[in-house]
Amino acid sequence: MSDFIFRISPNIILGSYTVSRLGQLAKEWGQRFMLIIDPILKESGTQEKITKPLEDHGLTFFTFDEISTVADSQTAEKALKLARDSHAQCIIAAGGSKTLNLGRAVSALFYETDSIYSVLDGKKCAEKPLPLICVPTTIRDPFMFTDSTPVTDSRSSRLKIIKSQNGLCRLILWDPNLTVTLTDKQNSAMYIETLCLALEAYISQKSSFFSDMLAEKSLQLLGWAKNGAPTLTVTTPPEILLAQGGCMASLGAGCSSLGAATLLAQSINARYKISRSLTASILIPYVIEDGAKFRAEKLARAARITGAAQEDSPDEEAVKALQEYVRQELAKANLPARLKDLNVTVEKLSLAAEDAGETELINSLARSMTSDDLFELIKQAF
Repeated sequence: MSDFIFRISPNIILGSYTVSRLGQLAKEWGQRFMLIIDPILKESGTQEKITKPLEDHGLTFFTFDEISTVADSQTAEKALKLARDSHAQCIIAAGGSKTLNLGRAVSALFYETDSIYSVLDGKKCAEKPLPLICVPTTIRDPFMFTDSTPVTDSRSSRLKIIKSQNGLCRLILWDPNLTVTLTDKQNSAMYIETLCLALEAYISQKSSFFSDMLAEKSLQLLGWAKNGAPTLTVTTPPEILLAQGGCMASLGAGCSSLGAATLLAQSINARYKISRSLTASILIPYVIEDGAKFRAEKLARAARITGAAQEDSPDEEAVKALQEYVRQELAKANLPARLKDLNVTVEKLSLAAEDAGETELINSLARSMTSDDLFELIKQAF
């Protein structure tokens, strides 16, 4: 088991209506802000919940919402220029993972003198980051508590990883009320992806007693949100349980590591703009099957914690029950169960596996894997 190293950063505030405190809390880092916001929040009427607290506290800010289906280097370059030209003192990123990734990239590169492409090609960020505040509008973010930021290289549509500085994100405001605009299918896919995050952190070779604690609590909260709590004393609404479970899963991934499903989902999204949540949801049963060869006891415990298996079930049965549980959730939500249903060929997916194998994340998976191993996983799920 890995050594336990714990840094308390960033500050996390999670709860209903916490976004109303954004203006009050943001003042600590300046008076001029760049608000990077997912354009869908304007369409849904959620944007005002984020901008009004800033206006009420007299803070100067401008919004940037020219975000496509991925956080790519071209968009990051444009946002970075606007942030520098406006002399922003702090970045606020509000939205799903692509928006938060973009905010992290701008924050990390703000004081760098080299181009973004030098960093994408391997140069480490040497300068201090601009303070960043994150306002997630989904229940999970794989990279929230890591020092890695995924960016799609616009030159090649390949996944690249920026190594961020410590202390980049200063505050996370996690408000479950901001997630209510998602469709049932989106919520189901994100639920399964969040389950995937917790499982990946749990069976990782980098797991520790601390990351295990976070992953187990995440699995419990997610199980309660989806299947109901075992006792009437748990009265927390499902949307808050999901947010809590997502926060714990993201924390667990940050203290342990991400896994093959998350890495492939990110790489496939970079090349083909296919939903990360959907891809990870399809892959996770096969990740469980692979993990059963070396982490069967942990996966069985995860199955019991989520309620997928009975407490007295043998480990082998419990692991199979966990796989079946995920497949049933896909079926209930009418989501694809195979990668071939995503209208992409296996030949194209092989390129995404190669991209994933060239990132440094390949070195921190649950077991030693190459791009060939990742492609084998893709073929099983195809």
